[in-house]
Amino acid sequence: MPGDKPAPKSILFLCGMNAIRSPIAEALARHGLPKDVFVASAGVRPGERDPFVDAVLKEAGLNGVMHGPQLLDDLEDSYFDLIVTLAPEAHHAALELTRSMAIDVEYWPTADPSTATGTREQILGAYRDVRDRLEMQIQKRFGKA
Repeated sequence: MPGDKPAPKSILFLCGMNAIRSPIAEALARHGLPKDVFVASAGVRPGERDPFVDAVLKEAGLNGVMHGPQLLDDLEDSYFDLIVTLAPEAHHAALELTRSMAIDVEYWPTADPSTATGTREQILGAYRDVRDRLEMQIQKRFGKA
């Protein structure tokens, strides 16, 4: 339930390559959370921008993340109140990073839609599912803005 945990003032969404899951989560959180909450996303290894991400965000009336994929190691400020990890490798990296820091880490297992096959519409369906599940998770965890 929203309110069970204190609302963080800074959130990092972390996944494998900062190409799909974490940019979707960042865009949704920027749109749905209060403007005084700092939201960022990153990956643990290099990735490339995924055009399906922009397509499913545009369908939802959202702009994509303006920056290209960025690495966790490249973030200027590595202190966040909360790191939300969306993939196992990201979760392990976050736990290692925060071993000596007072930063909460939450794991939200999220499917990788880039493994979807079939028609363009079927692939878009997998991306839409990730978008919709992340939106529900953000609302469940942080409540509506």
